[in-house]
Amino acid sequence: MDKQEFNPAALDEVIHGKLRLAIMAYLSAVSEASFTEVKARTEASDGNLSVHMRKLEEAGYIEVGKTFVGRRPRTTLKLTANGRKAWIAYLDQLRQLTGS
Repeated sequence: MDKQEFNPAALDEVIHGKLRLAIMAYLSAVSEASFTEVKARTEASDGNLSVHMRKLEEAGYIEVGKTFVGRRPRTTLKLTANGRKAWIAYLDQLRQLTGS
C-alpha cells in the first residue's frame, strides 16, 4: 500500500458512528445475520439498531430482508458489494492513521 498522509475527512462518516461501525464489522465476518443476532452482538436497543440500520441501508451499505418464519417476522441484514468496498476503504484509512 502506498504511504499516504492520513486525512481524517476521508473517514466515512456513515460507518464511523460507534453502532454503525459495530454493525459493519460484524456483517463483514458473516454472510448474513438476523436482527436479533446483530442486536445481541452490538448490545443495542431495538429502536437504536433500527435507526442505524436505516442509515446504512440508505447509504447502500447493507441490504435488509424481511421474511416470515411461520407467523413470526424475521429481519436479516447483509453487506452489499458497495458496503464491503466502503468497509475495506474505511479499514485502509485506519491503517494509514496507525501507520500499519
